Amino acid sequence: MSIFSEPLLFAFSLLNTGAVLFVLVYFVIALSDLECDYLNAQQCCSRLNKWTIPKIVAHTLLNFLMLLHGQWILALVNVPMTMWLCYEYFTVPQGNMGVFDPTEIHNRGQLKKHIRDCMIYLGYYLIFFFIYLYCMIIALLRGDPINRQDDEIVEF
Repeated sequence: MSIFSEPLLFAFSLLNTGAVLFVLVYFVIALSDLECDYLNAQQCCSRLNKWTIPKIVAHTLLNFLMLLHGQWILALVNVPMTMWLCYEYFTVPQGNMGVFDPTEIHNRGQLKKHIRDCMIYLGYYLIFFFIYLYCMIIALLRGDPINRQDDEIVEF
C-alpha cells in the first residue's frame, strides 16, 4: 500500500523534474557565459556549486518516492543517475571549492566536460519529464473518478 495516490506521485515527479530542468538550463547558461567571458570563474563556480546539492537531493528524493510507492522499474532506471550524481559530488578533490572549481575549470578541458555533462543531464531529465507525464496521464485515466458500475449499460 502506498502513502499517496499514483497520480499525485507522478504530478510531484513532473514538478521535481521540471525544477531540475530549470536548474540545468541555468547551469548551461552560466557555463556558456563563462566560456564567453561574461562571468569570471569565481562567480560562475560559486553560483553553480550552490545548486549541486539541491539537484542531488531532488533526484534522490524522487528515486526514494518511486521505491516507496512500488514503481520498481522507474526506480531501477533512476538509480544509475543517482549514483552518478553522488559519485560526482563525493569525488571532489580535497581543497576544491566544489564540483565546479574556479582554479581548475579552464584547465584540461574541464569547461567543455561540464557543458557536455549538463547537456547529457538535460537530455536525461527531458526524456524522464515526458515519461512521468505519460505515467501521470495513464494513472489519471486508470482512476475511478465516477462510479463506473453501470459500464455494461450503454444508452444512446
